[in-house]
Amino acid sequence: MLAFSRIFMYRVDQTLKMLNMDFMMLKPNLPSFNDPEELTVPNGLPPVIDAHVHIFPQSIFSSIWKWFDENAWHIRYQMATNKVFDFLLSRGVRHIIALQYAHRPGIARRLNDYMAEKCAAYANQVTGMATVFPGEDKATGILQEAFDQRLKGLKLHTHVQCFDMNSNHMDELYECCGLNRKPMVIHAGREPKSFAYRCDPYKICSADRVERVLKDFPGLRICVPHLGFDEVTAYRKMIEKYDNLWLDTTMVVTNYFSISADIDLTRYRWDRVMYGSDFPNIPYAWDRELKQLKALGLPSQLLKMLLSKNATDFFSLDSQA
Repeated sequence: MLAFSRIFMYRVDQTLKMLNMDFMMLKPNLPSFNDPEELTVPNGLPPVIDAHVHIFPQSIFSSIWKWFDENAWHIRYQMATNKVFDFLLSRGVRHIIALQYAHRPGIARRLNDYMAEKCAAYANQVTGMATVFPGEDKATGILQEAFDQRLKGLKLHTHVQCFDMNSNHMDELYECCGLNRKPMVIHAGREPKSFAYRCDPYKICSADRVERVLKDFPGLRICVPHLGFDEVTAYRKMIEKYDNLWLDTTMVVTNYFSISADIDLTRYRWDRVMYGSDFPNIPYAWDRELKQLKALGLPSQLLKMLLSKNATDFFSLDSQA
């Protein structure tokens, strides 16, 4: 009887895990919300730096939005590219970190040129990150050119670009960032996965793989978005061990994914977590996450670090940003 009970409980536990995973996984027709939005950052918050905003040429943005419509959620803010920065800045966001990623070889230079041109028009308000497709020909040279254009770091997305973060060609990119003292934002968390990706994120992403990079390149500042979703506990422990690791909160404190209820930001190392929105590729109001952060009743010092100071430190921003 005891053996049967254990088998039964194991199967129940596995079923619950599968149900929860199914909710985490990207799939068609995930909910989109028309929740109320305000015209300004919520009152009472310290200055806000949004460390996770996407910008692409319009044709690529349109393709991304189409992919989300077919495989995930409907993106609420499908606006002209030249409106993205103005939308957030006009609502009181103090500074924006602009991210992009090359989804195939051969387009990174064009994307980096585009990013440099866009950010030049927003001096001291927008910091642009470069991209490159890992493993493409002359990838390190492309990245160095981007840094010479005053782009401030490297953004990569393992789910989209399908690369091994512990490979030799990645070591060259880590070294280039380190030599230039530029940080890296890398979507290395396993979730949210999707059958529409060309690869299985669970086979190429893990906290262990990131930890190997942290050990091998201790001078390289790395940010893992979404608190490392779904290995949030492992990443919370890793920021205690490694001074070169940061996390951002993007989407995981909005109650959109079920994991939100388990996040207690006061348990994190206060100087290693920063706010990000994922704007405009979100299925709810632009200020949903800011409202949630305010409602949590976090200590004022933690809010200041979360919303501005930590991003200032990670991206080496002017203290007035």
